[in-house]
Amino acid sequence: MKNFLITLFLISYSLQAQILPQRERAVAIDMILDDRFNNLLPKIMDRTGFDMWILISREYNEDPVLKTMLPSTWLNARRRTILVFYRDKEKNTIEKLAVARYNVGKNIDSAWDKEKQPDQWKALVDIIAQRNPATIGINYSEYFGIVDGIVKTDYEAFMNVLPESYKPKVTSAEKLAIAWIETRTAQEMEIYKELVQITHDVIAEAFSTSVIQPGTTTTDDVVWWLRQKVTDLGLKTWFHPTVDIQRSGEALQSHIVSFSNRPKDKVIRPGDLIHCDFGITYLRLNTDCQQHAYILKNNETSPPEFLSKAFTDGNRVQDIFTSNFKTGKTGNEILLESLEQGKAEGLKPAIYTHPLGLYGHSSGPTIGMWDSQGGVPGPGDYPLYEDTVYAIELNTTVTIPEWKKDIRIMLEEAGFWGKEGFRYVNERQTALITIPKRN
Repeated sequence: MKNFLITLFLISYSLQAQILPQRERAVAIDMILDDRFNNLLPKIMDRTGFDMWILISREYNEDPVLKTMLPSTWLNARRRTILVFYRDKEKNTIEKLAVARYNVGKNIDSAWDKEKQPDQWKALVDIIAQRNPATIGINYSEYFGIVDGIVKTDYEAFMNVLPESYKPKVTSAEKLAIAWIETRTAQEMEIYKELVQITHDVIAEAFSTSVIQPGTTTTDDVVWWLRQKVTDLGLKTWFHPTVDIQRSGEALQSHIVSFSNRPKDKVIRPGDLIHCDFGITYLRLNTDCQQHAYILKNNETSPPEFLSKAFTDGNRVQDIFTSNFKTGKTGNEILLESLEQGKAEGLKPAIYTHPLGLYGHSSGPTIGMWDSQGGVPGPGDYPLYEDTVYAIELNTTVTIPEWKKDIRIMLEEAGFWGKEGFRYVNERQTALITIPKRN
């Protein structure tokens, strides 16, 4: 299977050829799901102490976790879909059942014969009674929205039909659901490297003279070019891209303006430092990337040294931050240690890193928010586990005497934490892009 995936991606190095047709995408998605169900799921059920996990959803109102379990040809759940996973650790078996009229792909078998038992809820209770689990996990959570998937109607219907003897066994599957969402398999990481490369390639084209004509092109022109490019490639963006400008003579904007109220249609001019925030969805994985480019003036062949030095400071904050990753540390611990170290080196860092994977702002340890630099209660208290991916998102504020102002170097790249430590999924930006490009 590994060689099959590699073959799919190495057809050609061109951007278009990296992206699979829909039929081949379906093959890859289902192959990954098979691996996750049969190899990953038993491990994380054992790790989190669950022998039964029940997910309940209705069509068009899917539990976000259940939605990641649907086969490639299921774009939504059907009617009411109930999934039951039962782990017998002693026998080393995992049952994957659907209390539904249909098999849910090749991995989850229908376990409901409506002709024999017309009541779907009673059919679910029969499955529970036959296996007599020690713990029954369902998806509700105070702090993690993605794993808070059971709706009030389904929760009440389930608890009303469940025999009293089983009710004490029902508990939040928060840790199990987060583990499913955040853990990346070896197959997924092969794909992720290509996905990040596609993201970088699109940004490289956007930050070039094929898109930007200084003095004419606006920031909004580049934003909509990014959206159209992704659509033309047959992909999706999971958020609307942004492009902004920092330049001499204009004050540094507040974080709230930088994150949500960027001015549109500003004309890009020589001497500008431009920045984008851009991410795509492909094969059910997501990227999130921020990079910078400098618009060369007529007499320039490279960015001014003071901007290159500022960019180096941004890379240094990345290095400090990722050096503090350690399995078992909480997001808040990593945040506070990194900020303290950065400030001790004379930097002015801000860190707001989030898990990345099946969702863009995914579940797992939140490591700061731009408006919560003292720690994030709840999500920030969740620990770092191996085989997880993060959007290494942060900035550093740098005083630029030549511009008589501060600027903000804002960087974001996908990073992987595993048994061998931290690595970027597919490199990172280490120097300003120049427009036009200079060798």
